[in-house]
Amino acid sequence: MKIVVLGCGLVGHAIVADLAAEPGFEISVVDRDPQRLRRVADRPRVTTHVGDLADPSVLASAVAGVDLVVGAVPGFMGFETVRRVLELGKPVVDISFFPEDPFGLDAVAKARGLVALVDCGIAPGCSNLLAGWATRRLDEVDRFVCYVGGLPLVRTWPWEYKAPFSPVDVLEEYTRPARFIEGGVLVTRPALSDPELLEFPGIGTLEAFNTDGLRSLLTTLTIPNMIEKTLRYPGHIEKIRVLRESGFLSPEPVEVGAARLAPLALTSRLLFPIWQLGPGDEDFTVMRIIAEGRRAGERKRLAWDLLDRYDPSTGTASMSRTTGYTCTAIVRMLAQGKISRTGVVPLEVLGQDDGLCREILADLAQRRVVFTEREDAV
Repeated sequence: MKIVVLGCGLVGHAIVADLAAEPGFEISVVDRDPQRLRRVADRPRVTTHVGDLADPSVLASAVAGVDLVVGAVPGFMGFETVRRVLELGKPVVDISFFPEDPFGLDAVAKARGLVALVDCGIAPGCSNLLAGWATRRLDEVDRFVCYVGGLPLVRTWPWEYKAPFSPVDVLEEYTRPARFIEGGVLVTRPALSDPELLEFPGIGTLEAFNTDGLRSLLTTLTIPNMIEKTLRYPGHIEKIRVLRESGFLSPEPVEVGAARLAPLALTSRLLFPIWQLGPGDEDFTVMRIIAEGRRAGERKRLAWDLLDRYDPSTGTASMSRTTGYTCTAIVRMLAQGKISRTGVVPLEVLGQDDGLCREILADLAQRRVVFTEREDAV
């Protein structure tokens, strides 16, 4: 199978490296930054191409002659990139987490008999998969909660944070209103709202806050109470709130002398170098999923915990591993003909297939991304 990976950033390079280990795959990867491409240029069966994927002609050239496209561009490019790929007649597995409704692409995909597997990362992604699985394993689910975060192992002042994926998308988490379901009603609250402190074995205390991570779950599953919260070290919320409420995260230009400048552009320019994971910087991904409901009249709680760490043997960040390897597990399922749907397919749909769900989790476990499950009576 010939596969093209669009983007070779923090997650894209992990996707390329993992797929390149499969003898049956030939991988091409496109990115506008030659330095990023150098990280994977020596991999077997990998060819690299420098190009700006925002250019339609570059994108068309990139997908010509391939069997499958993997989208790993920043979120702001994702929807349009997936749309163009589908129009060019190629199936796609995407991790760009674009803000638009993915089902806006459903008709395009179905009209061409193609599949667009979206949000194929850790969260959204595995969180969706497990939500779907919970609806199969319980007769009814009335509560679903996802706590998730990617953090540096070493807390360094002033931010005690490093961005393990696209920093543009990190800032989007802090500004996009958070949508969740409460009592069967869609509720919208500001990002960073409703903070709470949680304890995690091996990590300690982290703070959780509302983010807009449920995405397709808001419409695909009928669960009357659903919410996603992002995890950071305690104190991070207040620092970001100060930036946001002071206008530093606004995209609207302001006059600065004779110039007009968007505060968000300046904030991004200053923060991104500070938030960059450097060589050897260790990170971890922590996740807790809770689904509650009934089986045979008895109240049950299903819970999954994940604690994944930086891999020193390959120099791969944990968030790159957990997000990238979820994506490559889906690619392998598709390549083996185990996913035969057309249209837009989020992972909760795959989670409702017990065999597929177990196989994806087993694929992740082979790469030491391991979810620990427990079931309790409530």
